[in-house]
Amino acid sequence: MKTTEYTLKTNSSNGTPAINHEDIGNDHMLTSMETPLKSTAFLITDEEKKKRIAFHFTEIMDTLGLDLNDDSLKGTPERVAKMYIDEIFSGLNPINKPKMALFDNKYQYKQMLVEKNITFYSNCEHHFVPIIGKAHVAYISSGKVIGLSKLNRIVQYFAKRPQVQERLTNQIAKELEQVLGTKDVAVIIDAKHLCVSSRGIKDDTSATVTAYYGGKFQEHEKVVELQNFINS
Repeated sequence: MKTTEYTLKTNSSNGTPAINHEDIGNDHMLTSMETPLKSTAFLITDEEKKKRIAFHFTEIMDTLGLDLNDDSLKGTPERVAKMYIDEIFSGLNPINKPKMALFDNKYQYKQMLVEKNITFYSNCEHHFVPIIGKAHVAYISSGKVIGLSKLNRIVQYFAKRPQVQERLTNQIAKELEQVLGTKDVAVIIDAKHLCVSSRGIKDDTSATVTAYYGGKFQEHEKVVELQNFINS
């Protein structure tokens, strides 16, 4: 039996390691740096998706024993469906990707620009419960800049989908690198995972910090400077 950090079960037909889905979910591992989407993800309309979600959520509520004839509950499946498509998972649809207009760096500002404490709400893809945190985003202009609010919008776009924090960090950074045409990008995320605090280990005090340092931000002095900006 092959062992890594976890004991890997083997496929009896060919002896290859089989994925232990329980370990992946409980330990919040990710299997892809891209959001796992089917090729057919957008072949049906948002309205049709809402109808399907409402139908299946009705089944879930009924299975739980809830009385869907109660005035407080009867509209819940439709509300959940609308929330999933129009709000908390709207970042799955590329049509909602924020438009990025670039401007010349006419001020000739050549130091790092930091947008800190960007509040975001995401959802853990393993249990579909909230991730609540703050993102700190920095870049050094290579000749072009974007509006400050666009940094917030990029964070929100990638946060509004089932996520793993490491993936979220890298997706924001890679998008900024592509838009700005520079590797001099840094992203730090400090977040609380309700899948840790409200279930499982039920640790309500811990937080998770992830970071991406590209280009000049791989230099020690730049990291220190960035940390000073964030902590000031």
